[in-house]
Amino acid sequence: MSRQARLTHLGIFSDLIDRVRFDVLKGTAQESGREIRGEIVRVLGVEPVTPPPADLRVESTWTNNGLHCEEISWSVGYGPRTFGWLLKPDGAYPLPGVLALHGHDLVKWYGKEKIADGPGPASDSVRVLRDQLYEGRAFANALALEGFVVLVHDVFLWGSRRFPMETIPQTIHEFVNLWAAQEEIQTGHVPDAVERYNVAARHHEHVVAKYCTVMGTSITALVSAEDRIAAAILRSRQEVDPARIGCAGLSGGGCRAALLQATCDFISAAVVVGMMTTYRHLLDRHVEPHTWMFFPPGLSSIADWPDLAACRAPSPLLVQYDRDDQLFSPEGMEAAHLRLKEHYSRSGNPEAYDGRFYPGPHKFDLAMQQDAFAWLKRTL
Repeated sequence: MSRQARLTHLGIFSDLIDRVRFDVLKGTAQESGREIRGEIVRVLGVEPVTPPPADLRVESTWTNNGLHCEEISWSVGYGPRTFGWLLKPDGAYPLPGVLALHGHDLVKWYGKEKIADGPGPASDSVRVLRDQLYEGRAFANALALEGFVVLVHDVFLWGSRRFPMETIPQTIHEFVNLWAAQEEIQTGHVPDAVERYNVAARHHEHVVAKYCTVMGTSITALVSAEDRIAAAILRSRQEVDPARIGCAGLSGGGCRAALLQATCDFISAAVVVGMMTTYRHLLDRHVEPHTWMFFPPGLSSIADWPDLAACRAPSPLLVQYDRDDQLFSPEGMEAAHLRLKEHYSRSGNPEAYDGRFYPGPHKFDLAMQQDAFAWLKRTL
């Protein structure tokens, strides 16, 4: 069968895949994740020591359904301050800590609010997103009620870390204006400022990726670095056992969890939800929907995505797959699952990897959440 018959998005350039020299895309890579971790760390620009946050503050406190909550903020050294919510249950401290990681979701106006309840009610658009992806639940709060100290924070490009609309290039403003006018004509709905921002931010991500390339970094590297700073903050809290730190997230949050698992030595357990495939099986039609976080420049020349997730094996890893996930092919998820099993078998502790498949589309529903919470309890 010709490449042209199979690769819709490459079209007449489908035979380009035959010219690449990287074994990852040819499906013949054999190296173990641990052997290439140094190269992965180099590609991601990981600093030997995570820099401490500057000017860490407690902004406010409140209680929510039995949780003691704090809004904290800090500086990562560039851009606006990062804001996060720390959610603490009643109990005998220290407790295990978990970073709850928000996803991409094509929604950048919000970050932490998508997965956590704060001091005020969630917006209508956040409730819609939770209904679609989390069966209506703020999973970070539910996780804290299970006996974890949970930190959920905004990361580069989202929420308190988003680019202001006035910074976004005029060409994108013009595109958003056309989109909004068409939306009003077709549906009668007038997009509000949040909706307009989210459309603009989707296109702006490509611009940011170009700037990162010029500056010798990547969106992946910046997001990963900011998450390591947040992990260090969580680990430093007196309510948290520093030897028991985990992370969990869906989709873009699952991407972030895999990156933390690969780059942060004190992450003791990671839950990656709806974000696992081989790169080869993204071809075709499964590249376009994904964030630049999923494509750190240079990674596929040395490692596949499952190799990155497994490069600290036997560090415990749970991957939850949605069998009907529209963002990945079934073959890609199955191939990644087998690759992860191979890595953990070579590590001498195959039981440290747990891969579970669930019916349905891209999501982290209540059943999946309960399984993830129970796994984190056993592991941490």
